[in-house]
Amino acid sequence: MDGQSSLGAFLQARRSRLTPAEIGLDTYGERRRVPGLRREELALLAGVSASYYARLEQGHSHNASPEVLDALARALNLDEAERRHVHDLAGLAARRPAARRPPAERVDGATRRLLESMPEVPAVLTGRRADVLAWNPLGHALFAGHLDPTAPDRPADRPNMAALIFLDPYLRELYGTWESKARAAVANLRYAAGRHPDDALLGALVGELSMKSDEFATMWADHRARPCTAAEQRMWHPLVGTLTVTQQALRVTDDQTLLVATAPAGSEDHTALRLLAQATARSGA
Repeated sequence: MDGQSSLGAFLQARRSRLTPAEIGLDTYGERRRVPGLRREELALLAGVSASYYARLEQGHSHNASPEVLDALARALNLDEAERRHVHDLAGLAARRPAARRPPAERVDGATRRLLESMPEVPAVLTGRRADVLAWNPLGHALFAGHLDPTAPDRPADRPNMAALIFLDPYLRELYGTWESKARAAVANLRYAAGRHPDDALLGALVGELSMKSDEFATMWADHRARPCTAAEQRMWHPLVGTLTVTQQALRVTDDQTLLVATAPAGSEDHTALRLLAQATARSGA
């Protein structure tokens, strides 16, 4: 799908989810065929002509200004991440870049030292496509203890967190809140796709997951786009049982994110993490 088609599809998806009641539009009891806003209603809110908005949504207009994009974002009640995504998609429409295979992502020494400096905090470093670039022993033990701990060191063997969430039974069992975790993973990939439209490996990943997982395909079609931030996750780990942690995605570079898991000091969940760290140390993982 090219940039203009992606932009139109995103606008249409968000328009269909925004009801007249949410924007204070009185329909006077009118029976509507669909629950979302009509094109002409959104165009009026954004201050553009209905015919121009229709062309934009249908992929027939390629010159949306930043001001128009911001007006549409306000009309659609988009948050800042979604607003940036709209601009990314519009920029893609103007550039129409050719897909290319990017070089393998690298981890610099400072980031590796950061991982080594936090042995009691599970930490996983992911790249632009959610590939695992590195992890500390506790991060490996908490999120993917069934996998080879040295896999991230080999670009061809790096696990992908999105693929694990949808295709690996271990991760599906690990997350008690699997659906919310899965939706966040899809939204993060959708956001990355807008920022890196020429990344052939990212496109191939989306295609593979769409073919192998109906759940992924359904969530991808929803067009939600946002980077991962912080969320509470209930987990069941085979070594320490049930625990609830706060997972935070900390931006290290434009394309690399450090996923960490924490629990309040003195809580049962914190104790579970400490027990897992001890078990990891004893096993030499």
